Amino acid sequence: MRAFFETERGKRIAWYLYDFGNSAYAAVVILAIYPTFFKNAVVGGPEGTRLWGIANAVAMLVVTVISPLLGAIADHMAIKMRLLAAFTALACVATAMLWFVGKGDVAAGFGIFVIAEIAYRTAQIFYNAMLPEIADRQNYGRISGHGWAIGSIGGILCLAIVLPMVVVMGGGAVQASMVVTAIFFAVSTLPLFMFVRETAKPKPVLPGVSMWTLGFKQVWATSRKARQYRDYMVFLVAFIFLNDAVMIALNFAAIIGAVLYGFEQQQLIILIVLVQVTNVIGSWVFGYMTDFISGKSAMLWSGGVLALAVAGMMIIDSAEMFYVIACVAGFAIAGQQSVSRTLVAKLTPASQSAEFFGLFSVAGRSSSVIGPALFGWVAADFAVSYAAGGMAALPAEQAGIRAALWIILAFIAVGSVIMLAVREEAGEVQEGAVQAS
Repeated sequence: MRAFFETERGKRIAWYLYDFGNSAYAAVVILAIYPTFFKNAVVGGPEGTRLWGIANAVAMLVVTVISPLLGAIADHMAIKMRLLAAFTALACVATAMLWFVGKGDVAAGFGIFVIAEIAYRTAQIFYNAMLPEIADRQNYGRISGHGWAIGSIGGILCLAIVLPMVVVMGGGAVQASMVVTAIFFAVSTLPLFMFVRETAKPKPVLPGVSMWTLGFKQVWATSRKARQYRDYMVFLVAFIFLNDAVMIALNFAAIIGAVLYGFEQQQLIILIVLVQVTNVIGSWVFGYMTDFISGKSAMLWSGGVLALAVAGMMIIDSAEMFYVIACVAGFAIAGQQSVSRTLVAKLTPASQSAEFFGLFSVAGRSSSVIGPALFGWVAADFAVSYAAGGMAALPAEQAGIRAALWIILAFIAVGSVIMLAVREEAGEVQEGAVQAS
């Protein structure tokens, strides 16, 4: 088995399997089960929506602060795989600890989720940074798309395991599903950690320089260096807005379904399974579009499709049609997420992948601080305002959610306009100049 995973194909499969596992976390903890449990059972009412947005924002703020430092240290010490293993282990343990969160346990439900989310998001930095080590530049889009598609299949499988638990166990299935997800995640990552070795070599550390000093200096140097990559910087600005739209849609998908369309837990699981299926399709479609047309075009098309889906949520009241709208959104989101990491790899030097993926993470996570917090705050404030004006509780909460959906459309519009200025071919020219020097 070791011999197989040491081949190029084996390394890619091990990389795919990691996505297979961490997508189970995304499907259960972020999308289908924990959001509505936290909102309705742990907190309750519009305040649950507000605190869910704040919890996601706090996690992203921490990741924003630590990701460039860890990215620089990982490149300098060649420890991407070790850091990936450490944060993956923390994510799995914290996910399992959600077993202890019950009704009214606001502090525990908030805090443990934040820890799990920090670990999950930080691990993704090093997972994404492994892409240049397992694929050639001309195959980045295809390999990234395949990884996202296989990851989505993992999310579907984990939800399929959890669904019968919800039917049989009822409310207790929420806590049990957290443990199942943690085990699923951990087992899926084993081939990558057992058989794949990082090929990068460590760089010597100068006497008298601590790792913390090195990290800050490297972050500053990377920030200055990134200015030489004009199209990478333009892409990052565009990505901040587009990613904010995606993160809001992902973090609040279950809450939107529950509030606007009255979906129960079983319906939400079925909904997310369908969304994950379209996510697989989107990963393949936009992955091939990236390689055969351009990543820029794929990003713009996926943004447009997502905007149409969000607009549909604002005007359609049918629960049956929400299944369709959510599937369209899942198709588009796959394009945004799989193509964005491909564009980072294309627009930056392969020899400094963790460094530039660290800045990419800063851009994505910093935007994700604002988006979820803003959405949750606006939805809750409008709901409270409508209720104070005499509107019944549920219609007031629904009106608050629909008002907040405008935020997603605004982020997509601004990000798409900025993305038009990206010259994707500039990355190859710059990489050639680096190799020539």
